[in-house]
Amino acid sequence: MLDRVVAGDVPRKHHIQLRGPAGELRHEECFTRDGFEGPYTILYHQRRPHTHALSTAQHGWHGDVAAPPLPLAKRHFVTPRLPAATGPQIDARVPLFVSDDLIVGVVRPTAPDPVYVTNGDGDELIYIHAGGGVLRSVLGDLRFAQGDYVCVPGGLLHRWIPDPGPQDWLWFQCTGLHLLKQWRNDAGQLRMDAPYCHRDFKRTELIAPIDEGIRELVVRRGGRWHGFTLEHSPLDVVGWDGTVYPWAFPILAFQPRAGLVHLPPTWHGTFGARGALICSFVPRVVDFHPEAIPCPYPHSSPACDEIIFYCAGNFTSRRGVGPGSISLHPTGIPHGPHPGAYEASIGATRTDELAVMADTFKPLAPTAAAYGVEDPGYMASFR
Repeated sequence: MLDRVVAGDVPRKHHIQLRGPAGELRHEECFTRDGFEGPYTILYHQRRPHTHALSTAQHGWHGDVAAPPLPLAKRHFVTPRLPAATGPQIDARVPLFVSDDLIVGVVRPTAPDPVYVTNGDGDELIYIHAGGGVLRSVLGDLRFAQGDYVCVPGGLLHRWIPDPGPQDWLWFQCTGLHLLKQWRNDAGQLRMDAPYCHRDFKRTELIAPIDEGIRELVVRRGGRWHGFTLEHSPLDVVGWDGTVYPWAFPILAFQPRAGLVHLPPTWHGTFGARGALICSFVPRVVDFHPEAIPCPYPHSSPACDEIIFYCAGNFTSRRGVGPGSISLHPTGIPHGPHPGAYEASIGATRTDELAVMADTFKPLAPTAAAYGVEDPGYMASFR
């Protein structure tokens, strides 16, 4: 969670009456994390927010099942080869990797969500590889653009409204998404030496209570989709305050570090979640020791699986990858640069690569959709 925001009409103290212009009582809703002991936001609705009726879920993505295991290997998946999907993101998401902590996939939506969505299984972090649009939630509208990360807190009612034109998003479902504690001071403020500042984040803006005519809600819980009918528009919030809300962060606002010699990936750490570290590799100057080797050194990570989503630029340590490629380097075998890349990097002064990386402590298992776009020669390309 980021910082406290107050929007619209709120009473002077929690849990006391808020009334409208005609004296009508507003209905308070507490949106919490970690029970009642963690971060929270308090919303004020025109009507009772909990009058759901049971229905049947007509929408929801599927496929988050690990494929039968194959031999341990370094793997490369070419996501632009995935079959073209049409429709809203709620139906068009393609899960590619699953673990006990994460689901990772891609989606290329071609239409707005026709229903409201709540993910009760976790938070979501979406990287907008191409496209843009609006995330609309009970807290208001959040405009996002190409190169943004978008955070959707778990349990928040929302829907995605993509702009016209091509969209290509990388998405994570995770638990406990947060900004890394090493970048905060004791007051919770982002430190002056953090790789980002509060000003970098785009926050949700409250819109006047509106009625889009949508009365269907789908909720993901326990890996299944559940349907509900709403009695009235849920977008009837007149005010809210708190620290739990959607936000967007442009990847190019991340301030990379450079050192005398090569710095480990933790210096590129951007977000944390249960069992995962998400890193941003952005254009930057590289190591400046006169004998530095800027290319990443081969390494064994016995505690982590690693995936990298390649976005743009020249990927110094890899050949044969391009925008939309995802590499998977699993625990148990060393990985590093392709032949010749280590030596060829000597003398380089900067890199223009742009990529999103996730290190996970639980094994990441590819799905059948991932294996369908695998590059079969990747493991041998390191010989």
